[in-house]
Amino acid sequence: MVQYMDNQSGFNQWNQMNAKKPSRFSGFLWWLFLFFFAWWIMGVWFKPQNTEIKEVAPITVEQSNATKRNRANEDVSFDVQGLRISNVALNKHKKDSKTDEHVVLLNDANNFVEVGYVSSDISVPNINTQWEMKSGEMHWDNPSVHFARKISVNGYVINITDIIKNKTNHEISIAPYAQITQSANNKSSAAVETGGVVYANSKLDYTNWNKLNKKSFAYSSVNASFGFAEQYWETIASIDAKDQTVSLKKSGDLYFAQTNVAPVKIAAKSESEINTYVFSGPRQSDVLNMAAQHIPGIDKTMDYGWFWFLAQPMLWTINWLYALVGNYGVAIILMTLLLRILIWPLTRKSYVSTMAMQKMQPELQRVQKLYANDKMRLQMEMMKIYQTHKTSPMSGCLPMLIQIPIFFALYKALLISVPMRSAHFLWISDLAVMDPYFILPILMGATMWLQQYLQTPKQNTNVNDIAASTQRVMKWMPVLFTVLFAWMPAGLVLYWTVSNVFGILQMYIIKKSLK
Repeated sequence: MVQYMDNQSGFNQWNQMNAKKPSRFSGFLWWLFLFFFAWWIMGVWFKPQNTEIKEVAPITVEQSNATKRNRANEDVSFDVQGLRISNVALNKHKKDSKTDEHVVLLNDANNFVEVGYVSSDISVPNINTQWEMKSGEMHWDNPSVHFARKISVNGYVINITDIIKNKTNHEISIAPYAQITQSANNKSSAAVETGGVVYANSKLDYTNWNKLNKKSFAYSSVNASFGFAEQYWETIASIDAKDQTVSLKKSGDLYFAQTNVAPVKIAAKSESEINTYVFSGPRQSDVLNMAAQHIPGIDKTMDYGWFWFLAQPMLWTINWLYALVGNYGVAIILMTLLLRILIWPLTRKSYVSTMAMQKMQPELQRVQKLYANDKMRLQMEMMKIYQTHKTSPMSGCLPMLIQIPIFFALYKALLISVPMRSAHFLWISDLAVMDPYFILPILMGATMWLQQYLQTPKQNTNVNDIAASTQRVMKWMPVLFTVLFAWMPAGLVLYWTVSNVFGILQMYIIKKSLK
């Protein structure tokens, strides 16, 4: 990026020429700012409406005495203890690259998903109810009603099917509920949306941990899904029923996400079936798209950020390249080369413009001295020089502007990519975190300095010369970027380093072709 900001790029000349008069480019920046501001306002205005709960009934969390049983498939393994589900082990995901232990969600004594019923008419199962197992199904009877619960799992989605048989001669009413309890030991992230997640009235709303620490929220919806999301994992539940009220709150050291469904009327001597779906797994687009068949809105919980239109295809490209080469580091290198090839025409135009600016320097300096006291005439003469050389003072900055959204999109893609969290490359054990030895940031700074050195010609060292002053300041940019990138994900630093190396090679090819 630095090579496009030196004194010969046109940026400094543009600054001098337009010190008092706004340029067309500044107008473009204002429109860009207004666009993103309007985008943000629309997001706030049209997000799901929620109301603060001023008085919330306390939720008692007790340990269940029900018999614990384990269920599993190739993706997950979890415990069923009466109405509760906990200890969800993700069989395909390790805690880190140094251990064989699997990631386990809801693994604390107070972390669980509870699916049950409330009724003022009849007795219903509670957390300590001992269910009878018959042919893999859970059964429980009272004089009025028979409850049968079947639990199946498809991928990372746990399906809880309850069949309630009314044995009385009159209608009964039962209200289903689902609750997710999680320890309050999480911190909000500035880079990825984490915290409470509610999909209500066809809109998704995030409530980060900091907000949940301060107040509670409630949503009313025809159908809804709710839960908690972390950087790589999430637990989301949904009851297949209408007229739901979802609430998010913190009580003591625990977060609670609940939904209460309008009472279900069951006629005499009849039965009713209610399905509840629980997802506990990775935040991956393909996995969430499959889960969305049963849990509304869960596919929208992937946080691609503002530049989602770039982050989404970039993440897809990295995964596709990984399938070909078998290494995410190599995949990032190949994707970097593809991006640089795509913007080759713009970069070439930038280099040509920069070289033209270098040739124009004597003429520009002459008119600057000649018309130093006549700004209007100075602008006219400088524009004539630009027209003569068929270049623009801002053409050198275009590749830089293009790389800014690419940078942030890739940064977001690396942060949300579950496979990237344990991806190896040479000495790096995890491309989603910083380089522990700071080798890549140093290489990136060195290549940035070399690119800047080759790009920038020697200038007049007169301290009063703005271009020379700008050049002296820009010399420190590689150092600044090295320090800044030292704490960035290694995959992002790898991208920037390869981009610099390609830029140096590209500069050599273009200069040779022009000669």
